[in-house]
Amino acid sequence: MRVVVKVGSAVLAQDGAIALDRMRALVDFLAELHKTNEVILVSSGAVAAGYTELQLDRKILENKQALASIGQPILMKRYAKKFAAHNIITAQILVTAANFNKLDDIQRIKNTVNTLLKNKVIPIVNENDATATEELVVGDNDQLSAYMTKHTDSDILIILSDIDAYYDSDPRENTDAKILKVVNKIDKKDLEKNATPHGSFATGGIVTKLKAANYLLSHGIDMFLSSGFDLTNVKSFMLDANHISGTYFTCDDKDAQ
Repeated sequence: MRVVVKVGSAVLAQDGAIALDRMRALVDFLAELHKTNEVILVSSGAVAAGYTELQLDRKILENKQALASIGQPILMKRYAKKFAAHNIITAQILVTAANFNKLDDIQRIKNTVNTLLKNKVIPIVNENDATATEELVVGDNDQLSAYMTKHTDSDILIILSDIDAYYDSDPRENTDAKILKVVNKIDKKDLEKNATPHGSFATGGIVTKLKAANYLLSHGIDMFLSSGFDLTNVKSFMLDANHISGTYFTCDDKDAQ
């Protein structure tokens, strides 16, 4: 199986620094997943990593792009070191949304990814923030990861976030909100809500995750949304085929609950 795993800034950053323990736990999980699957990682966190070196005002676009430029090599160095402990080589792929609008670019991305995976390398993908504008301001890596999943012929996208699942109502406002464990179709009104990111480095929220899921469902591809703070549920789902919690977006009606 070819698996794309996306991890958000809210998971990788804490108190203006990289959350190293969470990154280590993520890498350990991906290394385990890598034993029996092809793994592509879409990682946010470049801006947060850059902020550890230079504290610029992140609300200004130029500053955010500069921080991403500083932070990207820092982030990659951290990942490379942690994956090396598992004897896994990593590679960096920087893309923009525009790349997925050009057939030649899509093919080049696919060729590169295929070559890396064939040689047991884990590609680490991020938005090319230094040159991107629209995606950096209003976009996010959720949609980017959905594009990567489709255009690399991957079987499933896993999103690890500070949002642990899709609920029937906002759990921050309703203590009785229930997790929707299996979803075949997303309500249009939920897709049209405004994105409300939680963390200072985050640009998404549940809406961008639902849009990613909706895009993939329209192309017959599954997605799983789970916590990036506690990996128990995603480990159970992916390594043991046991769906304890988190939301599984699938076109397969027989899994609906």
